Amino acid sequence: MEKNQKINCTVTSCKHNNNQYQECKLDQIVVTPIIGCETKEPDESMCSSYKYETRD
Repeated sequence: MEKNQKINCTVTSCKHNNNQYQECKLDQIVVTPIIGCETKEPDESMCSSYKYETRD
C-alpha cells in the first residue's frame, strides 16, 4: 500500500522541519510510545526522528 502522505511539522527546533511550509522534510518518520504513559491522549507518543537544529 503506497500513499503520498504529508507530514506537517511546527517544531522549529527540529532540523528536519521546513519552517517556511511547516512540514517535515523526511520521507518517513518513526513514532514511538512514551514508556509508562497510557493516557490514551496524543501525549502518549512522540516523534523518534527528531534531531535538534544546532544554530552555529
